[in-house]
Amino acid sequence: MRILVPGATGMVGQHVIAQALARGHTVTAVARDPSKLALTHPRLRVVRADILDAEAVMPLLEGIEAVVSTVGIGASRTPTTLYSQGTRNLIAGMEAHGLDRIVVISSEVADHWAHQGPLKLWIVLPLLQRLLGATYDDMRRMDIALWESSAQWTAVRAPRIRPQRRHGPSGRERQYRLGLDGPLRGGWSIAAPDMATALLDIAERRDLGRQHVYVAE
Repeated sequence: MRILVPGATGMVGQHVIAQALARGHTVTAVARDPSKLALTHPRLRVVRADILDAEAVMPLLEGIEAVVSTVGIGASRTPTTLYSQGTRNLIAGMEAHGLDRIVVISSEVADHWAHQGPLKLWIVLPLLQRLLGATYDDMRRMDIALWESSAQWTAVRAPRIRPQRRHGPSGRERQYRLGLDGPLRGGWSIAAPDMATALLDIAERRDLGRQHVYVAE
């Protein structure tokens, strides 16, 4: 499969690229600063672009079969349109080139809080919204952009994403849980390598289109 990965130099993006190449996929990695991506491979193309630039995004979708967007602004309080407008630009390029499959990272905080347990509902989520509300507000606008499109999208509601696994690789092929009906019980975090695995597994499926899914350890 030919995959476009915006946010290629981020904590999750780099794992997505490495794992996608290991699976035999061909990857176009999109980054504002490609020098931060040290990986090289015959099936890897690295492109300097900003997904907020619609004209720059459009030609990148030619020949692509799926988009796995790992863009993010991290722990920022600054208002942003990276998730919403960036996704709109990606979808516009997808539509122009006849592509319909896109997987994006979202957050449990951007979900309807009625789906959460008492501790997250009354303490954790309000605190995160207060501290990092700009990110989650734009993720909600991204949801609207996805729903308004005709794309076969999947938005992955993730808990906190950690850089590494707690105890290192265990030899299991997958180290995450996937849910369709709401946040997973006890799902407080997920390691970046496992988040990357989940994103790729989901991108390879055709039965999760136009819905949110939930992942956690």
